[in-house]
Amino acid sequence: MTTRCNPSVPVSTLVSERLFVSLLCAVLLLPAGMAAAADPAQDAYLAGQLDYFLERDLGWLRGSYRLEVKGGIATVTLPEDDPERRATLEQRLPTLDHLKGLNVVIGTVAAATAVDEAVAPVYSFLGLAPGSVPFPTGDLFLPLLADPKQPQFFTSYRYYHTPIAGAHVAAVGYGETFGFYRQPGQQPGDGLQIGIAGALFAQFNLDAPSADLINADYTIGVPISWRNGSTSARLRVYHQSSHLGDEFLLRTAPERVNLSFESVELLLSEQRGMWRGYLGGEYLFHREPGDLKAAGFHGGVELRTTRPVWGAGHWVGGVDVKAWEEHDWSPDVSVKAGLEFGAFQPGQRRVRLMLEGYRGHAPHGQFYADYISYYGIGLYLGF
Repeated sequence: MTTRCNPSVPVSTLVSERLFVSLLCAVLLLPAGMAAAADPAQDAYLAGQLDYFLERDLGWLRGSYRLEVKGGIATVTLPEDDPERRATLEQRLPTLDHLKGLNVVIGTVAAATAVDEAVAPVYSFLGLAPGSVPFPTGDLFLPLLADPKQPQFFTSYRYYHTPIAGAHVAAVGYGETFGFYRQPGQQPGDGLQIGIAGALFAQFNLDAPSADLINADYTIGVPISWRNGSTSARLRVYHQSSHLGDEFLLRTAPERVNLSFESVELLLSEQRGMWRGYLGGEYLFHREPGDLKAAGFHGGVELRTTRPVWGAGHWVGGVDVKAWEEHDWSPDVSVKAGLEFGAFQPGQRRVRLMLEGYRGHAPHGQFYADYISYYGIGLYLGF
């Protein structure tokens, strides 16, 4: 095609017009170019949504991956190639606004940070790595399945045999462990963590006209948990105080005992396939009544099967044993078994339906000297 020029129009005018049109196009296209550029606030929002998905829905431990979002493109770094993990991520990735793509790469998960020579031997012995994780999800020491005083949310229907009479009882618990800080380990899921754990444990007499509150135990403590491979431990300093219900006091007028103590507890745990064992003890370093003997033993065994039941469920069970110097080391045995649905790791949502039984000295406040037994069924929730 041949372009013909109008000889009556000066060349300078044509150049000026074309320059004007070019500048106008540039101005009009500038906002589109700016919109296509990376938006840090939007990337941060996407990263938060993806972190929630990876940890809550897929059950990935924080520290077992690294996530970066830039310009709407998410890059997930794994420490080693895991085809199953990669496929699960790609298949279940949610549809998010402004998420333009996903890359999965293999590389270093933890940021490379030098370790001070003075603490390097400690890091090596404990299997720790540089870096830090504020407010980590879950706990490095798995919650105990059968411990009657494990901080957790639950409600149970039980029948009690007591020295006085039998009773139908509703038992409830409210509590959880909240991590403040984690020093990551050399392998995903390992590390050292400090947090706070609090709980309320209460019992209501369903045979009384107003379903009287019998007793409530309150606990608050600071757990330090550690994991290296299949081995884990928990060091906990905590306080417990106990209170009788007003209706129970008015109706029965029992002799009151103000049970309150501070204790230090140490538990060591080993995981072997589906089985887990733990062993340790505690010492009441401040206690009321003052003549209460201080030492205690604590151990147990747990089973968590991996074969799916009804889709997302699996069988779980545990036996927890405590023995106190106060009771001449007579064992107090708690047994629980049932189905768990949801994520296995602590800090993930799950629900357990458990049959439960207990025989030993009452784990309920001022009734610690009474030898009791109970059996029942409970619903346990994890978050």
